[in-house]
Amino acid sequence: MFKTNNVVSRIFERQIRTPAPGTSVHCARRFYENLVPSYTIYDVECPDHSFRKFTDDGQYFISFSRNHQDLIVYRPTWLSFSCKEEDCDNTHELPPKAKRFESFFTQLYVRSLASCNELICKDFFLYMESNQFGIFATSTAQIQDVPAVDGAIQGVPSIEKITFHLLRLEDGVILDEKVFHNDYVNLAHNMGVFLYDDLLAVVSLRYQTIHILQIRDSGNLVDVRAIGAYCREDDELFINSSSQLSGNCGDIVDNGIHHDQPNSNSYFLSGIKQRLLSFIFREIWSEETDQTQRVQCLKKKFYYHFQNYVDLMIWKVQFLDRHHLLIKFGSVDGGVSRNTDQHPAFFAVYNMETTEIVAFYQNAADELYLLYEQFCDHFHATSINSLYMNFISSHSNNVHALEQLKCMKNKATSSQFVKKMLSSLPYNCQSMSPSPYFDQSLFRFDEKLISATDRHRQSTDHPIRFISRRQSNVLKFKIKPGPEFGSADGRSKKISHFLFHPFLPFALSIQQTLFLPPSVVNIHFRR
Repeated sequence: MFKTNNVVSRIFERQIRTPAPGTSVHCARRFYENLVPSYTIYDVECPDHSFRKFTDDGQYFISFSRNHQDLIVYRPTWLSFSCKEEDCDNTHELPPKAKRFESFFTQLYVRSLASCNELICKDFFLYMESNQFGIFATSTAQIQDVPAVDGAIQGVPSIEKITFHLLRLEDGVILDEKVFHNDYVNLAHNMGVFLYDDLLAVVSLRYQTIHILQIRDSGNLVDVRAIGAYCREDDELFINSSSQLSGNCGDIVDNGIHHDQPNSNSYFLSGIKQRLLSFIFREIWSEETDQTQRVQCLKKKFYYHFQNYVDLMIWKVQFLDRHHLLIKFGSVDGGVSRNTDQHPAFFAVYNMETTEIVAFYQNAADELYLLYEQFCDHFHATSINSLYMNFISSHSNNVHALEQLKCMKNKATSSQFVKKMLSSLPYNCQSMSPSPYFDQSLFRFDEKLISATDRHRQSTDHPIRFISRRQSNVLKFKIKPGPEFGSADGRSKKISHFLFHPFLPFALSIQQTLFLPPSVVNIHFRR
């Protein structure tokens, strides 16, 4: 379908031809080869805000004030202006008013989120598309070298107060809040929180607990379960009642939280750690049928590494579906560092309903990599209600992405390549842009400079070229961050951030010098 590149011919062809079953959306997306953000307004006059992202349905544009106190929400609007001259075509210069931020965005409201000594975490935002709810986070300053009390992990920082705010984005009403005291949740790029449908998983690194919350349609955050010290709802009651019978209650439980550190006086490991050790033991036990060989195998693979398994801590979590979690374990040092690639890590699949570990892998396991290569989309775990997030290119749904992955694999050593690929698991929630201009079946581009992943990248003075995938070497459009004629100071290091609308030919490029707030904002759109 669509043998021609003329948009009028394509529309006529769409009327008289029916695409193959299951390909109608992909065929419709080919229209984006003709509808591209081909025009750029450089250095737009805009408010001095920290721009976060478009929501996944394109209805809202999220930004924060520079003092990290206020939330500012905009509605994206398409540029419109009148021309009084006779020759008004695409070559005509835009009027000055059209080159302002307000020509593309309408401010809906300003909402103060942070209070007292709290600040908004500008890298954190989750969107619940079905209800148009937004989840934001505020926190106090991070405190290092805090004593490990009440079951906390030694070496993990503490934050006096972390507050999650549930907002209705339509009018900015704060529906509910969830507060964590003297805890540590990694909020950068949504790393410590994962949203799947109406379920929210929050990872407490300091207390090694996975809090599962449900977002009700009424706008309430309801505690469903806490996975860590206990796995079932009645575990604490059972252990306390048993310990009272034995007269050792005070020696076992301190403030309802089990100590799972190796130097602790507690008799028990946490519930999730017990499940993990049991699974590892059974897996090694079942490898051998001969009793003598089985004992030797347990000595080498289990008892020799027993303390290493005990010392593992939860780093990161994501939903695979409503019942299964993918949990990443590792050392304390790796859990709080920005770069975890150099630290040993393990992956476990946990069933929340049965409270069982159903799979366990090292971070260099070929078996897990094969699953990742063939079923990458399952690790994204997008909501069933999401209209656009299901079309993000990956090596399991796009032949061009798969070829690129295999090319990288051939150039690297096997074990290091597997570790590098699996280091991205579990995925950060809502960290990918669904924009069709990142569809690798339509366009190819330099992923070192720009990609669907929500990350700041090293800036370049040269335009980023988007080449047609079907027409070899045909340039479709260019995205150039920064000033139109380049920066006068070529020595300072600059970073760029790109915010693409999920379905319109509309994008923002934001370039700034490291540690200097003033930035250059360009707007790219189809004129």
